[in-house]
Amino acid sequence: MHSPASHYTQLIKAKAAALGFDFCGVAKADFLEDEAPRLETWLKNGMHGQMNYMANHFDKRLDPRLLVDDAKSVLTVLLNYYPEQKLPEGDDDLKLSKYAYGTDYHFVIKDKLKDLLTFIHDEIGEVGGRAFVDSAPVMDKAWAKRAGLGWVGKHTNLINREIGSFFFIGELILDLELEPDGPITDYCGTCTRCIDACPTDAIVGPYVVDGSKCISYFTIELKEAIPTEVQGKFNNWMFGCDICQDVCPWNRFARPHKTPAFDPHPDLAKLTKTDWEEITEDVFREIFRRSAVKRTKLEGLKRNISFVAPTADPSRSE
Repeated sequence: MHSPASHYTQLIKAKAAALGFDFCGVAKADFLEDEAPRLETWLKNGMHGQMNYMANHFDKRLDPRLLVDDAKSVLTVLLNYYPEQKLPEGDDDLKLSKYAYGTDYHFVIKDKLKDLLTFIHDEIGEVGGRAFVDSAPVMDKAWAKRAGLGWVGKHTNLINREIGSFFFIGELILDLELEPDGPITDYCGTCTRCIDACPTDAIVGPYVVDGSKCISYFTIELKEAIPTEVQGKFNNWMFGCDICQDVCPWNRFARPHKTPAFDPHPDLAKLTKTDWEEITEDVFREIFRRSAVKRTKLEGLKRNISFVAPTADPSRSE
């Protein structure tokens, strides 16, 4: 005889799969005891740089019951974004993180999670809950790990044994009792490829990333000029960076995603280095209409391009 929690869990996981999520796992909504001291030390050491939002809502970040009244379960989903065809990544190409090729994942996952929540209301009844995709202080990798969807690697990304680490994470925090999954083992072993490959030494030790040294931070989060001491270290990454994931042996299991929204704009692959250096507002708006790249705005992207490709003379008349 299945308990209601077990029955509901199977029902929801089947629907999550039908909606296109690659994995779905459950953890009990509890205080994140292990993460609390780590987060405190990380913030104290200024590893969040200018990402001041990381220091806000410290308590809520560690306890989902402060985000959803009487929360019982954290349901975590993974959605693969590994592309069928990568954009050119030669020595002379300007590079864009794979997560930013297509439609901004916030829209895609939020819509699917809302559908899942509607399904829960229709099938189970009055369930209180909220969907989260980077939209609130939720430690998504910690919850994914607790839900058995993978382990947090030395580069601090979540790694799944079946598909590697190129996926997005989202959550439903629910006041519904579900059957929790257990965490899995860490399979990084003695490998240090991600640490060795980081050109800015942002991975300051196994499982610790100084966010303020990361190429993704410099090219996306940092609003002012990029410090000259990292000049020449970006390997032509102009928006985000995939180096620590690209070198990870577990990503040999990465397989192309099945979400058409994550396919790149057809013109994206055609852009040459010169095209990027001379990008106009119209081209930017057309190609990145619903993309995460909009976060930097055109000025931010141009700043990044002239930083990684100094041959682009910013003083050249338009």
